[in-house]
Amino acid sequence: MAELVANCPRCGSQKITFDVTQAHIIGVEYQWQRWYEAFCICRHCLRSTIFVLSDSVHGDYQLVHTKGLLNLEGAINQYVDITDFVNLKDIAAAQPPEHLPQNVEKIFREGAKCLAIGCNNAAGTMFRLCIDIVTRGMLPTEEVEGLNARVRRDLGLRLPWMFDHGILPESIRDLSSCIKDDGNDGAHEGTLSEEDAGDMLDFTYAMLERLYTEPKRIELAKERRAVRHKKTS
Repeated sequence: MAELVANCPRCGSQKITFDVTQAHIIGVEYQWQRWYEAFCICRHCLRSTIFVLSDSVHGDYQLVHTKGLLNLEGAINQYVDITDFVNLKDIAAAQPPEHLPQNVEKIFREGAKCLAIGCNNAAGTMFRLCIDIVTRGMLPTEEVEGLNARVRRDLGLRLPWMFDHGILPESIRDLSSCIKDDGNDGAHEGTLSEEDAGDMLDFTYAMLERLYTEPKRIELAKERRAVRHKKTS
């Protein structure tokens, strides 16, 4: 039987041997590296863990592909890398809009995962951080009437100013109240409900979609149109 040596997430044993009873291929990268979810039983506590494994660049992946992961004898650590294990963070969460900057997408995903497992205050704080980062970058650098240091610093003051000056789309103004009120509660008082965090998710998604997704889709459509016209000319 194939074996895996790893730290047990269930009992905390270090470098313990697991029996690998099942392995499911979940993807392929670089046209050779297979990724697996492997169902493993800890020999110390006899409880199961699903480890996420990938073919190692230092192992004989061709042998693994020929024989199959479960048919290898002894520890398979020489053939695969342990990249993760399935846990609460893998609960289905809301997906971010398309074409976001990498740092913004990362924060949105963190907030969505927090919301999916019931960490409402953490989720609200992450969504508020998304909006804070995006709107800071949209402010004019020069001196503008009404845009003082406090407005630049305080998101609750910054959003109304940006709506009033046409920097943010008026259509999402009504949704924005949750960022000031609920976001502050999450950061300082820890009182956000699931509904509050859900409101913040909705506003954050709508704003990011308007600012990034829709313009990029239009840009890509124009590029496709230009290519079509070039072929027919």
